[in-house]
Amino acid sequence: MSDDRIEAGFVGMTFDDFLFRPQLGVNLSRQGIPLTSRLTAKIELELPIVSSNMDSVTGARMAEAMALEGGIGVIHRGQSIARQADKVAEVKRSYSAVIENPHCLPVGTTLGDAVRFARRRKITGILIETAAGSGILAGLLSSRDIPWTGQWQDRRVEEYMTPVERLHTHTPDISVDKAEQVLFDKRIERLPLVDAQNRIHGLITRKDVRFLRERPYSSKDGKGHLLVAAAVGARGDFIERAQALREAGADCFFIDIAHGHSTIMAEAVESMRAACPDMPLACGNVATFEGAKFMKDLGVDAIKVGVGPGRGCRTRLETAAGVPQLQAIREAYKAVGESIPIIADGGVRYDKDIFLALVCGASTVMLGSALSGTDEAPGRVIEDPATHSKKKIYRGMTSPEAVLESLYEVDDNDLIEDALDTPPEGQEIQVPYKGNVSGILHRIRGHLRSAVSYAGETSLEAARRKITPDPLEYLTALSESSRRESYER
Repeated sequence: MSDDRIEAGFVGMTFDDFLFRPQLGVNLSRQGIPLTSRLTAKIELELPIVSSNMDSVTGARMAEAMALEGGIGVIHRGQSIARQADKVAEVKRSYSAVIENPHCLPVGTTLGDAVRFARRRKITGILIETAAGSGILAGLLSSRDIPWTGQWQDRRVEEYMTPVERLHTHTPDISVDKAEQVLFDKRIERLPLVDAQNRIHGLITRKDVRFLRERPYSSKDGKGHLLVAAAVGARGDFIERAQALREAGADCFFIDIAHGHSTIMAEAVESMRAACPDMPLACGNVATFEGAKFMKDLGVDAIKVGVGPGRGCRTRLETAAGVPQLQAIREAYKAVGESIPIIADGGVRYDKDIFLALVCGASTVMLGSALSGTDEAPGRVIEDPATHSKKKIYRGMTSPEAVLESLYEVDDNDLIEDALDTPPEGQEIQVPYKGNVSGILHRIRGHLRSAVSYAGETSLEAARRKITPDPLEYLTALSESSRRESYER
């Protein structure tokens, strides 16, 4: 293989084949070492971690948790368009300085209906409008306005709400700092934003402002909403799906197919650019120099690298197709350099693998099994009645179980027939229950900061700038005995 495609020292190599040589430390403390990296040219993440677009990994809860910790989640497409769009919208509405389209109910709604409405949307306050769809503020109903006893379910909301005349409101142009001061001075929890005609333009809550102040590293868009990505396919209803996801607020699309180096991908990117020209496209998967260059020529915004290294994938076992993951990352980097961010997808078993992926060419790392088994991952906890050990299901999106479940949500007959006719290249396994995902991400952040310190730099960006042009200068290839010394405990 020629030197312009891959260094000889990376051929056949993956994460467990190297250690990196410690450098002169320059940090007085590892706390606060910046880990900022690019997902795309316009999207930066404080924590360079992406949760995989798998139905056992990323739904709305995981995407929300990822963004709050400085990463980003990719909501899977193994569901109906409406359901996926609803999950994107749920994340965008979950925490933000300004809720632009707050939930409203009209005058005349019963308290029983209002309570059920609030519970479904996990909110404690509802703006009441003068009539359904009018957008004119009539009052505010909060959980504190609901009677504790008596036959109140059939009473009307206007009997218990705080009417607009007694509400503290403000114009839509108020700054977040000013709104925070008003909330404190007036000792109120919610500040509706209205114009001179009392038309509703938004809502600011004390809880959201305070929460976001405490999470300065969270991944947010220009309006203070959490970032969220969404997966789309390359055939069938993918344009209709993309348009619905864009309207729901998705910040980035992942065109995710098993073999990204294909004419199907080229046609999908062309169609997507025509339909949604403003949306960043992260595309994959590829595993070679030629595949990455192909993606660059298509003009994608990020390249997803990895064919067959994940725990839920059987592609290498069933087809023999694939490239060892660290070699694949390096080939992709040699093809595109720093011109397009690379997302390393799969093969990570330990936190040290994340750092190796990043300094060898990746800008971010996508995790699947490492984040599965958490509270935020979709699915129920399974308890063994004999041992009382707890587990959850983790599966590849081409596993028979995932394919069959997603077919219930799809109306495209061609896609259904193709899926049923294609042998599976994924598998379903049980993984240990791991609790809250924030603990895992906190651990990863700490280990990445330590690795940057061992690399003799003050930021991940500086470590990549030093190591990535020629990683072999800083890496030591391991023999079988040194591999055992390093990794067998």
